[in-house]
Order: sequence, then structure tokens, then C-alpha cells
Amino acid sequence: MKTINLGQNKIPVPAIIQGTMRFDTLSAKEVAAMFENAMENGTNFIDTANCYGKPEGLVERIIGKTLSENPGLRDRLVLQSKGGITFYPDGRPYHNYSKEHLLKTLDRSLSRMQTDHLDYFLLHRADALFRPEEVAEAFEIMKKEGKVLHFGVSNDVPYGIELLQKYCSVPIEVNQMQFGIAHADMCVQQIATNNHEFYAVDRDLGVLNYCRLKDITIQAWSPFQHGFIDGTFIDNPDYREVNDAMQKIADKYDVNKTTIAVAWILRHPAGMQVVCGTTKKERFRDCCRACDIELTYEDWYNIYLAAGYPIM
Repeated sequence: MKTINLGQNKIPVPAIIQGTMRFDTLSAKEVAAMFENAMENGTNFIDTANCYGKPEGLVERIIGKTLSENPGLRDRLVLQSKGGITFYPDGRPYHNYSKEHLLKTLDRSLSRMQTDHLDYFLLHRADALFRPEEVAEAFEIMKKEGKVLHFGVSNDVPYGIELLQKYCSVPIEVNQMQFGIAHADMCVQQIATNNHEFYAVDRDLGVLNYCRLKDITIQAWSPFQHGFIDGTFIDNPDYREVNDAMQKIADKYDVNKTTIAVAWILRHPAGMQVVCGTTKKERFRDCCRACDIELTYEDWYNIYLAAGYPIM
């Protein structure tokens, strides 16, 4: 398994993360099997969130049952969760980064997962009302009490991170962002800069290079999705050209298109981790096989062009 040096602390971690957003349909026994499969393929890094599953916290609760039924398993895992998204009684979501809410969210996550600490805790989606001083206080309490070892954000932009880091004594080490062949705007925008192209519009304030400058590791979520919840582009007839290009490259390396899709992300020099949220063991193994491949410049740009992105 390829490793990357995560964040400012340069902690060696696996390049592939087992995501759990869809684990709400699995039993504790099935989750244990997924975790063992991940470790057999070289990764022990697990990502979850308080909002995964219905009711809120369902996935964390299943993980907790898994850990309680398998003594010693928690010590073998790097466990990451996210907080800040919460819900009205009717199910509508909203965001809350208040100190009180974040501390309660963490305690509930720890209780559900039956663990005394998280290795990483991330703010999930930006709160328009957030006060950076409050978040900083919450992080410092979490750190002091030994409940969280490292901190990060998700779906955040440079000035949001800068504002938080101004008040925060602990470093922001992770930014989890959607990124993949069919959702590559944060990399395409740089190539299209100084043109009238649609892709030249800066939607994220240069977050990719900002994170590289600040040693903040990007974790790429939903690497196979086009859009937010629109489904995978792999074998999708609407994405025939890029699938054809990927298949030719997959044949060259004797792997499948899933492996190539992950390898395309890992080839970027930002040193990203890839969150693979499949519930299928074989597909997760395909994701991990990407660590054994380094695409050439020609391979990478061939896929880029086939996906319809511009070269100026």
C-alpha cells in the first residue's frame, strides 16, 4: 500500500481510506469483514461522520457494535469522523459549528462508536454563522482531554481555513473535498486560467494549491461520482469517451477502470488520500490496486481530455 505524509505533522498514512457512508445497510459482522478486508489490502484508515445513516448516528452506532464485538480491533484502526451537520425533527439538515454543539457531537460520536478518542475529527460543511474563536476553543478542549489527536475540515475554502487557523493553536491537517475524473474542477480551473472558458471560473479560491502550500492533505471523496449524488461515471453511457480511454489504459496495466480512476487521483503531486466508500470487498481491492500503478503524463492527460476538460 502506498503511503502519504499527512498534514504538517507528516504522519505516514495509507493512500486509500475505507469510507463508511453506505454502511447503514450492513450488520456489525459485515462491517468487521470490510475492515479486515481493508487491512488485508494495506489500509487501516476509516472515515465516517455523525450524519451517516438514518436516524442520525446510525453508521457510527454500527461501527461501535463492530468494535465492541471485536476486542483489539479499535487499536488497529485510524478512526476519523466528522461533525457540524445536524437535523431538524422533520429531517432537514443545517450546520452548527458552535462550541457547545461540536463538543456534544464529539461526545455522542465517541459514545456511539464505543471508543475514547478519534484519531482525526473534521468539520463537515461550512457554517455561515461560525465563530472561529468558538471552534478553536472546542478543538483545544478536545485535544487537551485526549479525545481527538488531529483536526481538519471538509469542503472548505482557503479563507475559511485561514480564518479558523488564525485562532486555532492546533494545525488544520486535512481538507476533505470531492475530487475525481468527473469532478475535477479544482484542478481544471488552474489549467483554464486566463481564458473565457467555463472551467476558468474560480469556484473554490484556489483550494488545491493552497492546501499544497500549507501542507494540508486533501482527502478525495466520491471519486467515482459525477455531480453530488448523480451516480458513477464508470460504465455510464453518458461518459463513453472517457470510459473508452480508461479501458485502453486499464488494459495496458492489466487492471480495471475502477483501479485506473483511483490511480488518476493518486498521480496528482498534491499527495491526496482517496476515500473509497464501497461496501463490496472486491471493488475496494480494486481501489487499493491503484497504489501499484503510476500513470504516465500521457496516460493522465489522455483521461483528462477524454473527460471533456480543456487544454489551452
